[in-house]
Amino acid sequence: MEARMSNPIRLYMSMSLDGYVAGPDDRPGQELGRGGGRLFNWLDDRESDGPSGQVYREALATGAVISGRRTFELAGRWQGDHHDGVPIFVLTHHVDDGDVPPGHARFVTDVEDCARQARAAAGDRPIMVHGAGAAQALLRAGLIDEMEIHLVPVLLGDGRRLFDHLDGDHIELSLVRRLEDRDVTHLRYRVRRPEQAA
Repeated sequence: MEARMSNPIRLYMSMSLDGYVAGPDDRPGQELGRGGGRLFNWLDDRESDGPSGQVYREALATGAVISGRRTFELAGRWQGDHHDGVPIFVLTHHVDDGDVPPGHARFVTDVEDCARQARAAAGDRPIMVHGAGAAQALLRAGLIDEMEIHLVPVLLGDGRRLFDHLDGDHIELSLVRRLEDRDVTHLRYRVRRPEQAA
């Protein structure tokens, strides 16, 4: 049975079976790294009535986006609009003077403040998290409520891992939904808080 939670901060990431969200050498002009585009083949079915279409429509119904700085830059800053004009909060270590992000994006340097601003902006809608760096920072701070992992049956062998740099923290998850579709399994987990994990 799917857990219901008002205003969850939810990570959405496509990931290879060996834990990579981008292939090696991800950079401008090769944003997903070598071979990383394979992780997004399931988006070919985003307009369908099937599971991938459902998951895609849910993602577009989110009320705010939290992104890591690297993801934001590699995505061309989304030209200031990720989807439907929702606010984009870019978690970053440093902001250069005069660097004003475009459109609906703003830089935030504190992870807790970033989560607080995103929740306030999203109203009663979920918050979408993009990027390995942002995901790791939010997980370390105990601020991710759910994770929607689009698990793709491929081994990339190298690249950017989703779950590095968690400082050895033990994090328990509860599977609340599993949707199978062509070339992907959509897995939604609830992050169990310490009082729930005992």
